[in-house]
Amino acid sequence: MRVTVIIRYMALFLTLLGTWFILQTYLDQNWKTISLRSWLGSTSQPHLDSQPPKHKCGNKRSCPQNHFAFKIISGAANVVGPSLCFNDVILMSSVKNNIGRGLNIALVNGSSGQLLKESTFDTYSGDINKLDTFLQGIKDGTFVLVASYDDASTKMNNKVRAHFVKLGSSHVNNLGFRDNWVFLGAKGLKNRSPFEEHIKNDKETNKYDGWPELLEMEGCAPRKMD
Repeated sequence: MRVTVIIRYMALFLTLLGTWFILQTYLDQNWKTISLRSWLGSTSQPHLDSQPPKHKCGNKRSCPQNHFAFKIISGAANVVGPSLCFNDVILMSSVKNNIGRGLNIALVNGSSGQLLKESTFDTYSGDINKLDTFLQGIKDGTFVLVASYDDASTKMNNKVRAHFVKLGSSHVNNLGFRDNWVFLGAKGLKNRSPFEEHIKNDKETNKYDGWPELLEMEGCAPRKMD
């Protein structure tokens, strides 16, 4: 009987010892988990802190004080329309349904960054005099954003090209049939604009059948200080 009792006590002791070991292990792991989460500083969606910052117009970097962020994307062939963004506002795009073949132009107040006017001009088969009148009416201190789509030069004449030169363009005189062109200039600009890109229609280098690849230009336009 004494041996049986001893065996029973030994079995009970081992059972209690095993239970204690299991509880210690569980509590220890649970404490480590809680401590780790506390150390990380959050228990919900910690991955949000690692997301890259969002810049205006989706640009790669932010602009300094007293500058406006902008992004201008030309059309792709005669299929995908252009897009003009200024100060994180889409001014013209296919989604807004306010773009068209030729030149897509938005006028923006150089001090406030507010949109003044936007319009499209068919420079393939439209009336070029409408574009001439539009450009003549631009007031000093106005930003001029331009994106080509399909063809921007067939109806372009020297008078219209001269208007863009006064706005700061260096490439408009070389603009040819189905070339792609993006430009940001300003009325009253005394020097050439640094914001301009131009790619020639060349069957040897064209990305599309009969058209070059689209152009995408982003940057920071300095605010006009009164």
